[in-house]
Amino acid sequence: MRVEEWQRWDWYQMKVRIHPCLSVLVCVLFLVLVAGCRPVSPPTPPPTAAPVDDARYATMRERMVIETIQARGIRDERVLEAMRTVPRHLFVPEEERPQAYGDYPLPIGFGQTISQPYIVALMTELLDLKPGDRVLEVGTGSGYQAAVLASIPGVEVYSIEIIPELARSAEERLRELGYKVTCKQGDGYYGWPEYAPFDAIIVTAAPDHIPPPLVEQLAVGGRMVIPVGPPGGYQVLWKLVKQPDGELKAYNYGGVAFVPLTGPGVQQHRLQETATPRPK
Repeated sequence: MRVEEWQRWDWYQMKVRIHPCLSVLVCVLFLVLVAGCRPVSPPTPPPTAAPVDDARYATMRERMVIETIQARGIRDERVLEAMRTVPRHLFVPEEERPQAYGDYPLPIGFGQTISQPYIVALMTELLDLKPGDRVLEVGTGSGYQAAVLASIPGVEVYSIEIIPELARSAEERLRELGYKVTCKQGDGYYGWPEYAPFDAIIVTAAPDHIPPPLVEQLAVGGRMVIPVGPPGGYQVLWKLVKQPDGELKAYNYGGVAFVPLTGPGVQQHRLQETATPRPK
């Protein structure tokens, strides 16, 4: 074999050995470049994780507790801790968030409001909740009061809302923020017989009388906190304690202003009252 032929043959062998290596290298570089060009998605948070709390809201919340709740006589440390931790600004419409920690009610749509923080704390304290208690809330609204109740250690919370849109949004909000509350849409006048008796019942809208179904579903020794009064008229906040004989011992906690309790139950009671002849 001539020298020139041997050199050509040797060069061909080198190309055969080198070309596959170059091909693999090119493929690897291509995959790296493609992967590098893809947009990186942020990690998905756990479904029950609460949003990061803005420091300014935490400061506003602490001031609210000190100046408008503790200063007015609320002493139960569990209630105070719940009021410190539940992010009230996430339970009101976005445009209302700057006012979320003021001591006054705020609109949440559909003619309903979120109660002022002091009243939420007062009603929660009056329930005198203990570990293992089962509590029923009538009027979920935005879900804020339910979240405060669910923050009391060892308490089992059930909540009913009559307005479908509010019932759906409150249940979703509570679930997303990690609060364990059993919710349903319905007429709270009739309570929730499937889970009765309840150790405590809280009503966050005012009927003009005490609904008999709620009294029936209250356990002996149970506490009901409820505003009572005519729509647009003077209302009184009552704490009712069920006695062994079924009677209610009543405690008056002064005048309040709540949206009226609505629904077929209230309307039917009014019709019955109207149809019943009164003694002359």
